[in-house]
Amino acid sequence: MRTSAVITIAVGVLSGLLVAQENKPVPKDSVRVFVPGCTKGFIFTAGRRTQDEPGSLVIPEGMHLRMNGPKKMMAEIKAHEGSMIEITGLMKKGQYKPDGVGIGGGVRIAPGPASPGGSLSGNPGVNQLLVDVEGWRPIVGACPSR
Repeated sequence: MRTSAVITIAVGVLSGLLVAQENKPVPKDSVRVFVPGCTKGFIFTAGRRTQDEPGSLVIPEGMHLRMNGPKKMMAEIKAHEGSMIEITGLMKKGQYKPDGVGIGGGVRIAPGPASPGGSLSGNPGVNQLLVDVEGWRPIVGACPSR
């Protein structure tokens, strides 16, 4: 009798863990991304994709993303600052629109910066891309030091 109670409890706990690992459905106006890279505070810098960890093609290497997530998860990510991680999260579909005109082979022609004496500089927070972090994992590699 005691053994069956232990087995029942174990099955209940394990099935609860399996349910917790299921991904939430992606809203129609969003896309799920998998991005390798490094963090500094709440800013995530996309790293180089490898053959075995391709990541999402939407996010080019070097792009900065502002991370949003539960405090506990963000504290765990902050504890791994300086080492490579891969984040999984949701981004709005229309956030990233590269400037300029694509001419093929990953090459784009875009307008240069304004002349130094002529105009006011833009607000750097305006074009900040946001990602709602759903999860993360450590990956092999080291972040470049500045």
